[in-house]
Amino acid sequence: MKIAHRIILLLVLSATSIVAGQNATGREPQEVHVGVILDVGSLVGKIAVTSISLAMEDFYAAHQNYSTKLVLHIRDSMSDDVQAAAQALDLLENYNEETIIGPEKSSQAMFISDLGNKSHIPIISFMATSPTLSPSSLPYFVRAALNDSAQLNCIASTIKAYGWRKVVPIYEDTDYGRGIIPGLVDALQEINAHVPYRSVIPTSATSEQITNELFKLMTMQTRVYIVHMSPALTSILFIKAKEIGMMNKGYAWIITDGLTNLIDSLHPSVVESMNGALGIHFYLPKSTELNNFTMRWNMRYQIDNPTDTPLKLNIFGLWSYDTIWAVAQAAEKVGLANTKFRKPVATKNLTNLEALKTSNNGPKLLKAIMQHKFIGLSGKFDLSDRQLVVSTFQIINIVGRGWREIGFWTVQDGISRKLNQSKNGTTYSSTLSDLNPVIWPGESIDIPRGFEIPVSGKKLKVGVRSSGYPEFIKVEMDQITGAAKASGLSVDVFEEAVKMLPYAVPYEYVLFGSPEDTSSRSYDDFVYQVHLKLEILNPLIVAEEIVGRLLSRIVLIVWLCFLLVLTSSYTANLTSMLTVQQLQPTVNDIQELLKSGEHVGYHRGSYVKGLLEELGFDRSNIKPYDTPDDFHNALSRGSGNGGIAALVHEVPYIKLFLASHCIGYTMVGPIYKAAGFGYVSITTAYR
Repeated sequence: MKIAHRIILLLVLSATSIVAGQNATGREPQEVHVGVILDVGSLVGKIAVTSISLAMEDFYAAHQNYSTKLVLHIRDSMSDDVQAAAQALDLLENYNEETIIGPEKSSQAMFISDLGNKSHIPIISFMATSPTLSPSSLPYFVRAALNDSAQLNCIASTIKAYGWRKVVPIYEDTDYGRGIIPGLVDALQEINAHVPYRSVIPTSATSEQITNELFKLMTMQTRVYIVHMSPALTSILFIKAKEIGMMNKGYAWIITDGLTNLIDSLHPSVVESMNGALGIHFYLPKSTELNNFTMRWNMRYQIDNPTDTPLKLNIFGLWSYDTIWAVAQAAEKVGLANTKFRKPVATKNLTNLEALKTSNNGPKLLKAIMQHKFIGLSGKFDLSDRQLVVSTFQIINIVGRGWREIGFWTVQDGISRKLNQSKNGTTYSSTLSDLNPVIWPGESIDIPRGFEIPVSGKKLKVGVRSSGYPEFIKVEMDQITGAAKASGLSVDVFEEAVKMLPYAVPYEYVLFGSPEDTSSRSYDDFVYQVHLKLEILNPLIVAEEIVGRLLSRIVLIVWLCFLLVLTSSYTANLTSMLTVQQLQPTVNDIQELLKSGEHVGYHRGSYVKGLLEELGFDRSNIKPYDTPDDFHNALSRGSGNGGIAALVHEVPYIKLFLASHCIGYTMVGPIYKAAGFGYVSITTAYR
């Protein structure tokens, strides 16, 4: 009985084909030759072949009176760029194609589109989605699909909703993989998120190489990944990620629409390995017409591929279907009965590319394709910009062997749980409340933080040293653990900054010298420890120009490698603090001290010594001191009694000194502007 039904179905399809071969007047329609280049062995290629076959039948069954009919010449690219190019040249040279549909890969489409430019033949691809294929630079290229860039704001809104600040893209090393990255980085920067690392996977990567790259990612803090790769590479990636524990609690994965649109056709074991991931999915509204077509498509696919595992129709299959309708309608509108191709002027040394014929009707056909707008099985099919316009994306959560919807994204409204829901006056949303709950990797319902302490377990080593000003920094040693404990303004600022970071930074203080030692070594010695792979925290003052001249070796070896985080609350102005009588300074200018040969003091270890030497002070007249009490004693004695006439110091320290020694002292100029308090650190990873 089943065999009889199949015979009847085949007879009906054959009859339809015969009817479609003639128009209503009984005359044979004019043939319009169209090339189709696909990887017929790929997942998308198999789906497209069945969709294109049904599109031809449906279109000419609905338009039996048309005077033109497409004749398709399907070629197999075998997933090879050179093979695709060779097939395109053969079609253009020997079959007088009016247009070429395909190919799948963006790298193939780039070269074939260049052939289209030379021959004035429209090249229409429903699969080449890379932004590197720009319609502005390829005038005969038409993308019957969405540009990959269309989903970037949706991805960014999703990341913003969950509060993630750092994201690592994992992409294949092809035009398709690389094309999305510049736009992705820009979209993330708009929401104050950043890309600390880019994981590039070669198309030839083995399972071992992919596993090694995943282990490398595990040693980093970021736990949010955006995957943009072909189905084959993605399958290996997620299976290996699950094996090594990267699909457990704490991880977050986002899959771009190129793969998510194929999720229903992937092997169940691959889908299960992706459980907990989020996906960006082209939204396709349900309709009776689409349901009926899907049933017909399933039956036809089984007939075309009786030994294959059944596949599910996806958006690429629908785009290929609608593309045939668009080309067939445009061909009828233009009327290609008298197609002509101009040959190039004959010369002896013409290459195949230079010898390509030029179509007279190509520009007309391209214009007709761009002007024809209709509602197809894939939704609104409008190629007026030579690519489909962004409409609506569905945000999904992969669970079990399928997926569940958690929200939508549109250009106008941002993300929302349901389409067309009231926003209460809000025009755009990127908030978590507008998404349904997610089952994350590890079957967790807790939103991943987006960062974890690296697997390496290394801590940031922060060097500290005792100071004559415990208000700024004070170091004590724990009698039980032997660990250094630091306190003071500089420490408070550092620790508050660490708390504000969107990721964990484990750190420990390392004492420089001893808790009682405030003067044994200079700041230059301290900074040199950073060069020896030790981060440093101390209330350093950076005098940009003077330090550049006096400590050129430090500049060349160390300072250019450091990131200086300045606290704007304390501007470090260098000034002179002079002994006074009745609050009147004995001198008003540092030049007076220089001319009179007075002794001046500075904080031991500070770069101020170099500043004074730069100003012309004799080294014998420059005296170092350690604590505020030392400063007071020296100033009290005066320059003639073994003390000093003035102290050159930084404003914050002077204010602190005046708070405890408020009688007999004041501050006078000139003021030398410096950069402020800083935290010296190397920019490489933990040591």
